[in-house]
Amino acid sequence: MSTSSLSVGYGEYQEDVRARGRVVAAIQRQGALVALVALVVFGVVRYGANFSAPYNVFTAFLTSNSYFMVIALGMAFVIMTGGIDLSVGSVAAMAAVAAARLSPQGILPALLGAVAIGLAAGVINGFLIGRFRLQPFVVTLAMLLAARGMALVLSNNAPVMVDFAAGFPNLAGQAIGPVSTAPVPVPVIVSAALFLLGMVLLNLTRFGRHVLAIGGNEEAARLAGLPIARTLVVVYAMSGALAGLAGAFLAAISYSGAPTGGLGWELSAIAAVVVGGTLLTGGVGSVGGTLAGVLLLGLIFNVLNFERGFGTFEINPFWENVIRGVFLLIVVVFQSRLARRLGVRSG
Repeated sequence: MSTSSLSVGYGEYQEDVRARGRVVAAIQRQGALVALVALVVFGVVRYGANFSAPYNVFTAFLTSNSYFMVIALGMAFVIMTGGIDLSVGSVAAMAAVAAARLSPQGILPALLGAVAIGLAAGVINGFLIGRFRLQPFVVTLAMLLAARGMALVLSNNAPVMVDFAAGFPNLAGQAIGPVSTAPVPVPVIVSAALFLLGMVLLNLTRFGRHVLAIGGNEEAARLAGLPIARTLVVVYAMSGALAGLAGAFLAAISYSGAPTGGLGWELSAIAAVVVGGTLLTGGVGSVGGTLAGVLLLGLIFNVLNFERGFGTFEINPFWENVIRGVFLLIVVVFQSRLARRLGVRSG
C-alpha cells in the first residue's frame, strides 16, 4: 500500500473520530433539553389545561424550583473547574436562618444579609482551595459541617419565623406583569436573569475561558500563566453567594428559616449539572444545559404529582431522592457507555 493511500485512510479515520466526537458532545449538551421538551409535550397531551395553567407553570413548578436553579448555576461553574461544592445545602440553610432573623428590617437587608453570609462561606472555600491547593471535597465537606452548625446556633435549633409585617415573604410572593397575562414571580425573574448572566460569563468573557481551561488541565493552565487561584476564589464565591440567595428564597417561600433546610440540595445541584451535560471531570460544561437539567428534574416530580392526582399510583414523597439518585446514575452510565461505543473519550 502506498504512502498516499495510508495518508488518505488516516485522514478519513481522523475525520470519522471528529464526527463521532461531535455526536457525543451534542448528546451530552442537548440531551437534557430534548428530554425536557418531550416531557413538556407529554404533560400537555396527558393532563391538558391543568398542566399548562399559570399556577402550575409559575408557582408549583418554576417558583418551587427557583432555589435549585440558582444553586445549580453556581455548582456548574465549580464543576467546570474540576471541583465540587458539598456545602451549598448547609450554606443555604444558614442563609435562610439569617434572612429570617433579619426579616424585621425589611426585604433588602434580609436579602443582602443572606447573600453576604453565603458569599463569605464561598470566599473561605475558594481561598483554601485556590491559595493552599487543598482538595475541594475536603474543604467543602468541612464547610458543610460548619455552616450546618452555625445554622443551628443562629436558630437555637428551632425554625425562625419571618416577619410578615416587614413584607419579607413578598420576595417570593410578588409577581411582575399584568394579571391578564399571568405575572411572573420575582424568584423566577431573578433566576432567569442570573442564568443569562452566567451564559455571558461562560461564553463571552475571559473568565469563562479560564474556568474551562482550569477544568480541562489545571497544570497546563498554570504553566500558561492563567490566574488559577483568583479564578477559583471567584468561582467558589459565586457558588456561596448563590447558595445564600437560594436560602433567602427558601425563607420567603416557606415563611421560616429552618436549620434543617437544604438537606441534600448539593446532590440535587450536582445531579442537575451532570444531567445538563457538564462532565464531573471538568473542562466541559454548559449553563443552558444546567438550566435544562434543573427543569427536567423538577418537571419529573411535577408530572409524578399529576399522576398521583390521576390516581395512577401513590408514591411517598421520601422516594423523590431515590428517584433523583437513580436518574443521575442512569444518565452518568449512559454518557459513559455512549462515549465508549462511539470510540470517543468523553472525559
